[in-house]
Amino acid sequence: MIVTTPKPLDEILDYIAQYTNILIVGCDGCTQPPRGLREAKTLGQLLELAGKLRNKDFNFKVTTAAKQCDNYLAASMLKPQINDAEAVLSLACGIGVQTLAEVFPDVPIFPAQNTHFMGAEDREGGILEERCAGCGDCLLAATGGICPIARCSKGLLNGACGGSKEGKCELNPERDCAWCLIYENLKKQDKLQLLKEFHPPRDYQLSGWRVTT
Repeated sequence: MIVTTPKPLDEILDYIAQYTNILIVGCDGCTQPPRGLREAKTLGQLLELAGKLRNKDFNFKVTTAAKQCDNYLAASMLKPQINDAEAVLSLACGIGVQTLAEVFPDVPIFPAQNTHFMGAEDREGGILEERCAGCGDCLLAATGGICPIARCSKGLLNGACGGSKEGKCELNPERDCAWCLIYENLKKQDKLQLLKEFHPPRDYQLSGWRVTT
């Protein structure tokens, strides 16, 4: 899931200060926590109250989309509602915001969220932890299912730095050392020989840009 957090209301108000008719678009996709229709309505109510403190009256319309990152879905679901909008507030991740900006280039599209990382949820602990950095060259088969790029503070590809203590990262003692986890997983699988394999430096051209589906 893609992990986002709300932007401060004052920052959003600065974005939309010069507009009156604004469409707030939730996203029913993969952001966590969910940012769908209910959250879009709540944001509209909060912005309406905050706007009055600035002596500004807004006219908010609220909707949601199945996936804002799908340009076909975004166009088909939102085109009938966006015509009267002077601006759009998107509750999607940064990908959704950029997709709307491409699909509707004549309308200002503003983010209502900050996008942090792609993560996994520990429901018992209520924690979201980064697990994937979208590097474009997955190493999980050689690292026991633990991503050294996302989960090692230094992004090391060929073993631990030597600074960990009792299985914890030297940069953040509350964080597990990714290479300690990799070692333990490979040991359980009787695959410690994989630690001898050399992984060349990352090819950053593989991360991002475009992928043909």
